[in-house]
This record gives sequence, C-alpha cells and structure tokens, in this order.
Amino acid sequence: MLPIERRQQILTWLQQEESLRIAEISNRLNVSEMTVYRDLKPLIDEKKILKTSNGITLSVESYASTNTCSYCYKPTNSRLSVQLIKNNQQVENTCCAHCGLLRYQDIAEEVAQIICQDFLKDTTISAKMATFLLNADLSLNCCQPQVIPFDSLQQAEKFQKGFGGNIYSFEEAMSAIHKEMNGQTHCHSKM
Repeated sequence: MLPIERRQQILTWLQQEESLRIAEISNRLNVSEMTVYRDLKPLIDEKKILKTSNGITLSVESYASTNTCSYCYKPTNSRLSVQLIKNNQQVENTCCAHCGLLRYQDIAEEVAQIICQDFLKDTTISAKMATFLLNADLSLNCCQPQVIPFDSLQQAEKFQKGFGGNIYSFEEAMSAIHKEMNGQTHCHSKM
C-alpha cells in the first residue's frame, strides 16, 4: 500500500472512530510505528489531524473542510464538485464526479445522499438519478477518466453527439471508472 493510500485509510478510520492509537494503526496497516508517524506528518502539517496523548484525532477543520477532495485531496471546484452527505450529517466534498463515485463506492453504507451539479444547467441533482458521460473530448483539467453528470439522458446524448464519450447510469459509471482505471490508485495518471 502506498503512503497516500495509507493516509486515506487512516482518515477514513478517523471519520468512523474519531480517534486512533498509533500502535493500532501500525497493526491494522501491518507497518512499523515509524512508518505510521511518517504517514501522519503530512496530515498533521495540513491540519487534517491532531496529535493527542493517546494517538490522533481528526481536527475540527477536517470535519468542516469543504475545499479539499476527500478522495484525491485536490482543491474542490464548486462547479464540478460532488457532495456526499453521510448518515451522521457530515458532508464530504470531492473535486469531481470521478472522485465522488469512487468515494461513494468506498463508503456507500455511510452515505445518506450523494449530490452533484448538472453540467449544462449548473443545477443540483441527485447523483443516483443522474446520467454520466465518461471520456468526452473536452478537457476539464480534473481526474481521469473524466466524468460529466447530466440530469437527463437526452441532455447527455446531445452533448455526446458533439463531444463523444460513453453514457452510463450511476451504477454503470462506477463500474466503468474502475474498469478504465484498471487497478490504478491515482486519479491523475492520464493527465
């Protein structure tokens, strides 16, 4: 597991459990405590987590952070971002639909609602009801494979005529992203 993947896993555990001991993280990840400390340093520097006497906890800013993608840590762009509203009322933001769908797959049982913006109308829509266009010939300068949400199949088909790509439903889009990434763990490898 790469350091960025371990950091994401640690943040996921903290969101679920609120605090963790270093020894527990070391055991769960099957790495040394020194490796855990190295993995935690960037999270501490970014003020995403706080050291405690017994381990670590999420910082208050981390709960309220709305400008960093919870999947790839890129800055979020309000036009492309996706919000995952969790059962505990916490809101996670992702930079784009690509990361939003991947993050949803990771924590689906914790998510009460997932919302995004229709690409053409810039209106808020339920991602579960949206139609997604993957790999259109239009660079949005975000994660790959590129995913564009539309509130209707007809709009997606019209956009597809001009810019190409493949149309998918919510569930189909998640599968297509995984298939295209072919085991890659970074969203930016094709950029």
